[in-house]
Amino acid sequence: MMFGRTVRVSFIIPLLFAAGACVPEDGAPKAASRVTPVVPPPAPAQQPAPPTTKITTDLTAPRLTTGMATYRCGNGGMITIQNLGTSLRVVGQEGATEEFAASPANQSSRYQAVTHDAIVIDGREALVMKRGSTPQTCTR
Repeated sequence: MMFGRTVRVSFIIPLLFAAGACVPEDGAPKAASRVTPVVPPPAPAQQPAPPTTKITTDLTAPRLTTGMATYRCGNGGMITIQNLGTSLRVVGQEGATEEFAASPANQSSRYQAVTHDAIVIDGREALVMKRGSTPQTCTR
């Protein structure tokens, strides 16, 4: 029984000393010590990694380049979109041409025609919305 008490006390005394070491004598809290992180030096045989390229899409700036792309739509049809910078010229499968202006004017992904048809371009996809029909996703 005496041995069990000795074992319990032997655990409590070091804990009390540790707690006492954390409390300053003047009652003011101690400042946290700063630890400088250790950065290992680069391996001599390795080349430094190339900087990563961050792709930023600025929808507020109009595109400066013009181009043409053909898209295949979900209904089996095809459309050709010519990017004119601040507008698009779309040629449908029937050969009908329609002009779409940027909407709003200072961006390069959403376009609307005077017939209220609209196109939203997102990477290699174009969402084509025609009045009175279901929107279709077309891909390059």
